[in-house]
Amino acid sequence: MFKRISYWVFTALLVAWLLTGGIFDVFHLPAANAILQALGYPEYLATILGVCKLLAVAALLYPRTRFLREWAYAGITFDALGAFASHLAMKHSIGATIAPLIMLSFAAISYWLRPAVCRLHLAMRASEKVAA
Repeated sequence: MFKRISYWVFTALLVAWLLTGGIFDVFHLPAANAILQALGYPEYLATILGVCKLLAVAALLYPRTRFLREWAYAGITFDALGAFASHLAMKHSIGATIAPLIMLSFAAISYWLRPAVCRLHLAMRASEKVAA
């Protein structure tokens, strides 16, 4: 029971982070544009990142997306590590630099605690039994 509650707490934190960031990015809100500008990235990147974040939210919350959920976790990892490296390269404040690692930790904990029905390898085993 504790594992299930912990999974949903960290998944909810991750989804809230992604949803907020995705909306800020898609609508090119000043805060999102300021971050991209400070990192030296073009403004159109906000649209790409925002759409990807919102698709990741859908993949994490929809129960029948085992394969897409794996890709969502991978994309979140790439996004967080890229943001961390970018802030580090620009010598931004420690808060701005470690913020992506906090999001990454939410994703990692959510991934490790995900229920068995959300795990890809179990879905693949079940399909192998059906095919046999």
